[in-house]
Formats: sequence, structure tokens, C-alpha cells
Amino acid sequence: MEYRMRRTLPSNRAAIILPVDHGLIFDRIEGLETPSAPFPAWADSDVTGFMMTPGQVKQTEKFFAARPHLTRVLTIDTYYDFAVLDGGGVHELITTVEEAVRMGVDAVKMLFPWNMSRAQQAALCHRVGTVIAACEAWDIPLVLEPVLIGAPRSEETIAEEERVARIAYDLGAHIIKIAFPGEERTARLVEELKVPLVIAGGPKTGEVSDTVDAVAGTLRAGARGVIVGRGIWQRDPADGARALKEIAALTRAVSFAD
Repeated sequence: MEYRMRRTLPSNRAAIILPVDHGLIFDRIEGLETPSAPFPAWADSDVTGFMMTPGQVKQTEKFFAARPHLTRVLTIDTYYDFAVLDGGGVHELITTVEEAVRMGVDAVKMLFPWNMSRAQQAALCHRVGTVIAACEAWDIPLVLEPVLIGAPRSEETIAEEERVARIAYDLGAHIIKIAFPGEERTARLVEELKVPLVIAGGPKTGEVSDTVDAVAGTLRAGARGVIVGRGIWQRDPADGARALKEIAALTRAVSFAD
């Protein structure tokens, strides 16, 4: 567990994990038409790893065998319909922790979508608890992502996701991934939960400077890394490269005492 945690979240810098697992929910998405394309495009751009689907992991074994410094986080679930706000969505696992370990990845990741019915929330907590027990048995960390699927980015949504992050902690998540709730809330979660926090970049919005400023706030607040994808690979290639270079400089300016 410690070995995989340190690979996923290095102590000598903040992690930059590039998520390219969007096909599990969004099907064919702009910038990810060829699911294997992001790896050669971005692997040498100072990222520390990728968040991937089972298909991507299987198709890129040789590529990552030649680049052992890169970590791989395997998404093991999916959610339909991502646009539903009234509890009508369906969340299910698509593979097992044992299979993830057999594939040689460093961590597994699950959504924790909370805008569901009470019965669905209870079933979700049971599902997550079962996965965490398997992660403990196989010594592999779980990245758990509290989220209100499809909800507008309002003050109410941000406050609720912060609250659900505490539920993720109580279930035993090893790493919590959350959309940036602002520097103050991020610092409070880091201080109170004392579980590694990584911040999701979300969809491409605004200018490159907006993405970089959000990352700077994230790191000032004590987050262990950023998971930024569409804000990189959905931009013009030159803008994406510039954003990643500036983000990498920020992540290399911090370190952590583990």
C-alpha cells in the first residue's frame, strides 16, 4: 500500500495525473476520439501519471513498461445518466480490485455521486465499503470522488460536495478527489480530514491563466496533486502544452513530509 501510495502521490512534488477515462461516461468526446492518443502526446510533458479505463490499460502495456516512472490509476466504475439531477442515474462497477492488481496499476478510482435517492446512497456506500475492503486486502489505494453529477457549480453544490468528502473519509477512502471548492475550503479539508486530497480540473473553461491560477490555489491549500484533463487536451495543442508547463512548475515548487 505504501509503495503504491508513494508512486501515485510522490512526496518530492505534487502529482499531475492526466485523466483520459472520459469514454466510460461521455462516449466519443472531443480531444479523445482515439482513446490511446493522449499517452504519446503527453507522457513526456512532466505529468506524473494517467487516469485510465481498462481498455486503455490493456492497449498500452508496452508503452508504460518503457516508462516506469509514470503511474496508472484505473477507473473501475461508470455512471449513467451523467446529466440526471433527480436521482435517476445508475452507478455500477465495471471491474474488480483483484483484476486491477493483476493489471499492475498503482491505484483504483471510483465516483461517489451523491445526488441520488436515499436507497441509492445506501447501496453506493455499501459498494464503496466493499471496494475499500478489497483494496485493503490487495494493498492498493482507492481514489474516491465525491460529486454531484451534472449539478451547476453553485455555492450549494460546492458546500454539499465538501460535506460528502467527509463521508468519503468515513468510508475509508485512501485519496479523495474533489472539484476545486476554493482555497479556504480545500485547506480546511486538508487540515481536518488528514487524508491526501487531489483536485479535479473539470471541463475546459476560461483561459489558460484561469486553470493555472486554480492549480496555484489548490497547492497553496495543501492538496497533494491535481487531476486535470480537458483543461489540457481539449485546448489548442500549443495552449495545452503551455498550461501543462506552467502547472508542472507549480507542482515542482512544493514537497510533502510523509
